[in-house]
Amino acid sequence: QSQGSAGVQSIREALTGHNEDEDEDGRVTDDEEPRACGVCGDLAKGYHFNALTCEGCKGFFRRAIKRSTQLHCMFLNKCKITKNNRRSCQACRFRKCQAIGMRQEMVMSEKEVLERRIRIQTRKRLDAPIQLSSQQEETIQELLCGHRNSFDSAFYRFSDFRPIDRNVLPASEYNQSERDLSSLSPSSILSGSFKQQENQQDGEVRKGSVFTALPHVADLTTYMIQNIISFSKSLQDFRSLSMEDQIALLKGATFEMMQTRFNMVFNAKTGIWECGHITYCIDDAVRAGFQPLLLEPLLKFHHTLRKLGLQEEEYVLMQAMSLFSPDRPGVQQHSVIDKLHENLALTLKTWIDCKRTGPEKRLLYPKVMACLTEMRTMAEEYSKQVLQIQDVQPDVISPLIMEMVSKSPCNDDF
Repeated sequence: QSQGSAGVQSIREALTGHNEDEDEDGRVTDDEEPRACGVCGDLAKGYHFNALTCEGCKGFFRRAIKRSTQLHCMFLNKCKITKNNRRSCQACRFRKCQAIGMRQEMVMSEKEVLERRIRIQTRKRLDAPIQLSSQQEETIQELLCGHRNSFDSAFYRFSDFRPIDRNVLPASEYNQSERDLSSLSPSSILSGSFKQQENQQDGEVRKGSVFTALPHVADLTTYMIQNIISFSKSLQDFRSLSMEDQIALLKGATFEMMQTRFNMVFNAKTGIWECGHITYCIDDAVRAGFQPLLLEPLLKFHHTLRKLGLQEEEYVLMQAMSLFSPDRPGVQQHSVIDKLHENLALTLKTWIDCKRTGPEKRLLYPKVMACLTEMRTMAEEYSKQVLQIQDVQPDVISPLIMEMVSKSPCNDDF
């Protein structure tokens, strides 16, 4: 730090009030050699109330100002004040304090002293490096452990599923569409895909095969839900809730948690979800019967969230915040869950403050919160479309998916 900037924080701070580096009595510290107190001649290392004094005369002046009675000299008001006799005549000592320039108005009241102490302590806390508490670190480790045990990013455990049928779009065109997705907008991608799906429905007369990709997508969704339930059950705070609240939280959060996990394998450059040996594009959701009213904002959401470059810790905290949302329908222990949600939000913010650097750090937390809000707006439309798909093509979607999207209470033990 340069010499010019070391002493003064800003012009405004220099012009207003007492310097925050003063102690409660107005003393400004310095590194000069000890000098004589202007009152008694004792050693003095700094200025107190506008004059160079020792600690003893500083305290005496402060007490004398706050006295209710007047001081009187027993002699002729001509006592010589020294280090050895300074206690003999308070009146002459006080006059000597005034004579060397000690100022009464610089003595703070008890209230001002308390306010100053609080201000200094607050500034020290703000200046101290932000650190995760041991409890926050334990929370993150528990979430990471539960996530890694329940999320197989290579999808090795995803097996015995019904094969995906992409007969609307031949394999050659599908591969080409993967290469072209990065140059197209979500709206243009969906517009073409949805028209193909409409043409397929018009020409398809065989019952039960209107949405050709639906069996596979239903199996994939069921697999993801089962993993999300496993993740939730691994958390002590979740297990401590009543079964009714566990179910209510899962029914409300599963779509959001599923999208957060899918985002971890989303390639924003190609618009492809890279799920191990199988890759998916937005066309597959169209072939499964989903409509642009959901898919357009969903695809945009995945691009937005992925471009934030979140770390694994931030992803798992997002999942936990979705899970522990106190305003889900049917939740009973609102205050308990609200406290859990608040602690998770604070942990996420502290993590970002501790671990992130660069200009993007300041806006990352509000951007993550905006993504969580965006998912909530899509969840209801998702449930609505699943129910519509079930009406058109029944007996394909698993009972677990139907329980998650239904609004009626569920008493089954997950």
